[in-house]
Amino acid sequence: MLRKLCFLLAVASTADAFSLKPHGVEKAVTVSQVDSRREFFGKAAVVAGLLASPLPSNASGGATAGKYTTIPIAKRRYYGRVQQAVHEFLAMGPAVVTGDMTNPEIQLFFDVEGVVVVPAKRQDINGQCTKKDQSCKGKEIRDSRWNDMKASMYLLGNAFRINQQKAPDNLPTVQAAKAFFVEMNALEKAVKKAKKNDNAAVGHYAKALDILDTYLDLVELPPIDSGHYEKEFSTLVGESSRIT
Repeated sequence: MLRKLCFLLAVASTADAFSLKPHGVEKAVTVSQVDSRREFFGKAAVVAGLLASPLPSNASGGATAGKYTTIPIAKRRYYGRVQQAVHEFLAMGPAVVTGDMTNPEIQLFFDVEGVVVVPAKRQDINGQCTKKDQSCKGKEIRDSRWNDMKASMYLLGNAFRINQQKAPDNLPTVQAAKAFFVEMNALEKAVKKAKKNDNAAVGHYAKALDILDTYLDLVELPPIDSGHYEKEFSTLVGESSRIT
């Protein structure tokens, strides 16, 4: 799927919006660019390896605010959500490169009612509903896959730190995540406009695709062209920090 997607992005690269080649396409440009990219990812892999030791880190926001989170714990919490988001991001690629932002698959990725983020839980007490209206089923929380991707990518990236004094914005993982968010937020705006021939939107997706590969390498996940994301992933908190 990724090879086909990269080919389509290469065709679409004539649009002025392409200032950064998508992963897999720039390999066809020059040998020097390929060597440069390999050198970059080689260095990033070394950095990620140095950060892999379970040092405590301060994950900001949500339930982890003010608490320390080790890298293995962050992986158990967010690996599933990030991997599922990448799966859906890549799956909509062939639809995006057509330039038709009205495509249902693209619209669903940004639909704030499209995904059950937190399933409904029963609110019984000792197996019995004590509410007067007997409505103890609870209410599920829904959001877009994109919004959940933003939250989980940031929190996972924030765990990859050397010390507690370093601000999140100075972390390579968070910087890569935020660069990805910039392109995706622009794509989201294009999707809301729902044009049928939006070359600029294709450009934002292509840039986001390349930045995502950098982020995945820094948080110790497989690259987008590895075939790892062809399957779906559980978004529940895992029992292991290993890649599944």
